[in-house]
Amino acid sequence: METIQNISHFKDIPHQTVVTIGTFDGVHLGHRKILERLINNAKNTGLKSTVLTFFPHPRMVLQKDVDIKLLNTLDEKKQILETLGLDYLIIHPFTKQFSRLSAVDFVRDILVNNIKSKKIIIGYDHRFGRNRNANIQDLITFGNTFDFEVEEIPAQEIEDVSVSSTKIRKALLEGDVETANNYLSYAYMLTGTVKKGKGLGRDFGFPTANLHIAEAYKLIPKNGAYVVRSNLNGKVHFGMMNIGFNPTVDGSQKSIEVNFFDFEGDLYDKKIQVELLHRIRDEHKFNSIEELKDQLKKDKNHSLGLISK
Repeated sequence: METIQNISHFKDIPHQTVVTIGTFDGVHLGHRKILERLINNAKNTGLKSTVLTFFPHPRMVLQKDVDIKLLNTLDEKKQILETLGLDYLIIHPFTKQFSRLSAVDFVRDILVNNIKSKKIIIGYDHRFGRNRNANIQDLITFGNTFDFEVEEIPAQEIEDVSVSSTKIRKALLEGDVETANNYLSYAYMLTGTVKKGKGLGRDFGFPTANLHIAEAYKLIPKNGAYVVRSNLNGKVHFGMMNIGFNPTVDGSQKSIEVNFFDFEGDLYDKKIQVELLHRIRDEHKFNSIEELKDQLKKDKNHSLGLISK
């Protein structure tokens, strides 16, 4: 898969394309049905499978929606799409100026002249152009004018996408990572840089990597303790992670801390990815540090039991 950071950079690529357009947040099972349809169509027609997506998310730009929470960071989305066999991923900067393009300008200048679309696979409810005033029937009419075909994704598949996204977000906010992972078809991931913390975990016998996630829009699951997995220096390591405020030691700021069971080494300032496998328990305030240590030992044994299944 080749990633293109701006639509205009596609202009020199000498391939005609079959295109789908969307945010594809989570790249979950519902999305994969659409992407499989795209990829199979490309193979059958000799066109290049192409996903057109936008960043920042349009709601961040048009509605100043600072509270929007997404399942993937941009890098995570690229990483997942890379595994599916797409030819091209185009990530176009979404701006207010771009949002003011008329429907005909978007189709002619973007889809036809830049991306060289010969076929567009799109949902029945897709809207585009300034104020989102054009629909799939308009797109079919443009197709007759500019010589491209439009394939409509059935309502049921679009509904599946919407339902899946809603259920995944709800499950994660409730701490139900197993349900979220089933809908995603992969383990929900958090990607960030390891920063120095207070070092209290090391004092307790459970040294932790303090994960800092730069993207404020990334959805963080419910506070609590989780079983996790990471690939560190080319090897898979398991551990347990706490999301929360560390109330037993009077923590005032939310943190994400991972204790890896069998890893020794310096992770400071390194970027790591943590996959959430199971949730162990809620975060509690214990009566003493000794109680907390005892609970961490129980958490580790519980985690090891879940990993060995």
